[in-house]
Amino acid sequence: MFPKLPGHLARMALFAVNTGLRDANLCGLQWSWEVPVPEIGRSVFVVPAEAFKAKRPHVVILNDIAWSIIQTQRGRHAVWVFPYHGRRIARMNNSAWRQARREAGLRAVRVHDLRHTYACRLRAAGVSAEDRAALLGHATQSMVGHYASADVGRLLREANLVLNRQETRTVLRVANG
Repeated sequence: MFPKLPGHLARMALFAVNTGLRDANLCGLQWSWEVPVPEIGRSVFVVPAEAFKAKRPHVVILNDIAWSIIQTQRGRHAVWVFPYHGRRIARMNNSAWRQARREAGLRAVRVHDLRHTYACRLRAAGVSAEDRAALLGHATQSMVGHYASADVGRLLREANLVLNRQETRTVLRVANG
């Protein structure tokens, strides 16, 4: 389906399957949320609590593919990371998304399935449930998870595990499909 998407949506979809960001956060991703992390030689994005579903800040770890997409987006807009014709994209599920979905024969694929796909890829790569929760921004239910803050460098290594294409296949998870 990705090759059938227009360039701006293809980059967004590829970013989503490499970060697990929800549609609203992806469309609303702002350059002002970027925070350099010198120890890992790149940045992360910190989605503020008021913009994140769980109403707490979420650190978006950028694996190598997500980082390369960020680099291609630099300079396209002063505020929005993924603009279209100089404006914020309201949602990915637009007419171009639906047309690409039809052409690929994947009518049941939702934008949210990109997030599910990232989660499935993390699990298939052997990433622990605790680190998957941190990478996806899930609230942790355990006291261990509450007191053990995730190390950004380790999470970056874990996020890059989904890039190992040997012995794995990317499965686009479609809910109820």
